[in-house]
Amino acid sequence: MSYDLCIIGGGPGGYVCAIRAAQLGLKVALIERYPSLGGTCTNVGCIPSKALLDSSEHYHNAAKNFKQHGIGVEGLSLDFGQMRKRKDQVVGITATGIAKLMEKNGITVIHGHGRLDGPGRVTVKTNEGESTLEAKEIVLATGSKPTNLPFAPCDKQRIITSTEALSLPEAPKTLLVIGAGVIGLELGSVYARLGTKVTVVEALDRCLPTMDGELGVELERSLKKLGFRFHLGAKVSELVNRGEDVLLKAVDAKGRELELEAEYCLVAIGRRPYTEGLGLESVGLQTGPRGFLQVDAELRTSAKGLWAIGDVIGGAMLAHKAEEEGVAVAERIAGHKPHLNYGTIPGVVYTWPEVAAVGASEEELKERGREIRVGRFPFVALGRARAAGDKEGFVKVIVDAASDEILGVHMIGPRCADMIAEAVTAMEYHASAEDLASMCHAHPTFSEAIKEAALAATGDRALHL
Repeated sequence: MSYDLCIIGGGPGGYVCAIRAAQLGLKVALIERYPSLGGTCTNVGCIPSKALLDSSEHYHNAAKNFKQHGIGVEGLSLDFGQMRKRKDQVVGITATGIAKLMEKNGITVIHGHGRLDGPGRVTVKTNEGESTLEAKEIVLATGSKPTNLPFAPCDKQRIITSTEALSLPEAPKTLLVIGAGVIGLELGSVYARLGTKVTVVEALDRCLPTMDGELGVELERSLKKLGFRFHLGAKVSELVNRGEDVLLKAVDAKGRELELEAEYCLVAIGRRPYTEGLGLESVGLQTGPRGFLQVDAELRTSAKGLWAIGDVIGGAMLAHKAEEEGVAVAERIAGHKPHLNYGTIPGVVYTWPEVAAVGASEEELKERGREIRVGRFPFVALGRARAAGDKEGFVKVIVDAASDEILGVHMIGPRCADMIAEAVTAMEYHASAEDLASMCHAHPTFSEAIKEAALAATGDRALHL
């Protein structure tokens, strides 16, 4: 069978690329090795983790916060099995929806392991055997897998990855988390809200090391209120599954030896590109540093007619980044000139308070020698935040000192995951802090904090501070 485009990998990058290509009139085949579409994001990542985060937050609020609102909850109980069941239902509905989108757009879906078999050829191994497709263009969208500690591979029993953490039989009494990044803190939050004693061990000296420093400091403070314990600047030297629990040994920032025990240890130290068995050698391709596929500015590999997108090429490992790349590749193949701006791809941490950011951090800009102004506004100063009882956090707007153009927006607080879109819009249109501050924001809303932070960035003009 011959196609205009064949995509290997049915995650958010791959299936969105397939949809856009089909919309543009291309004949498309999508190959996915697992039974359901959606990749890590839908099946064992974004969607199930957010389902558990929401359920655990409801339970936490009922146990800790409803009383101040005049709501009594007698006989509150936790049915973790039902939480997992609901999570699985959400995943199932989402994956089914993606499959229906494939049908709607006339995309051929083949479930099996796809590999390159020379230029313009893809061989797919299924339960029924092997078949070979021909395609004018091929996109590799194979995603990533969790990274293991070299001296203690995940056994999926007591030493677990994010995949197993989403399906534990019950909420454990104790949990160790190696890594204070997005995945570790989100999943740690799920269990901490359910009563688990969570201890985080991080080799670097702060939480969220890839984001603006103030965000990590504020989130650490907030999670400590939830019961988190942190050992920052601590390097793990040993991790052992002892059958009924795990033992972790580490050396902290002061050179002291730590011994920590827990029922489980979640290893959340990052993800690695998935390229095993892709047949790269058949088209003369090799992986680059750290195993990533190398592409040019238009996402082409060095092999003719072969493109790559998403986690497998590195950069921010985000579903929405992969989606944008998928759309861009489909449009380029169809002869269009798409827009793709890596500088305005937001990052979000779905703890509570939520954390979100777009653009450069204050540390990055100072390292570059940029002259900047910074405006901050705390949520505690907002009427809406006080009314809701969600007063933690702040919005931070960073602008060029000379032109007033917005260079970065960083926020931690209620509903930041949604509010960051306003900052993305502003930066896409090269708005200044004055532009953002001049826009009317409804009162009372959480988004007023963005306006106030922009006012502060223009010259200490915040109205409610």
